[in-house]
Amino acid sequence: MWRVAKHVSAGCVLGLAIVYSVAGPARAAAAAEPAKATVAMVIDYDDGVEKHFQLAWKPGLTVLDVLQAAQRHPRGIQFVYRGERDTAFLTQIDDLKNEGRGRNWLFSVNGQLGQRGFAVTEVKASDRVRWQFTRYK
Repeated sequence: MWRVAKHVSAGCVLGLAIVYSVAGPARAAAAAEPAKATVAMVIDYDDGVEKHFQLAWKPGLTVLDVLQAAQRHPRGIQFVYRGERDTAFLTQIDDLKNEGRGRNWLFSVNGQLGQRGFAVTEVKASDRVRWQFTRYK
């Protein structure tokens, strides 16, 4: 009986040594890789439904780029805008169009209402972009 237990113990030690020699370097390599930078975006349809996206970030990324990345996502969005750069104006996300004097699509970054056009507003890693279909207050 003692020999079996001794044999099992030696086998366990050998097995653990093999696992560690294989998994140890892999863990070290994974720990050395920096986490991929992302930006979060929420589309708030103002009816209790929201779509959430976690999208890859890179330097120079704008709110328009974030929308386009969400559009390419397998369960993405569709959107319509007119104009370019400073004059770009979003008119529709999915089936909700701006209403003029009613509700319209407004964006914020980290809780701050956009102060420039969405096509030129740059975002940083870990920023949170929110598009909300609401009345301007």
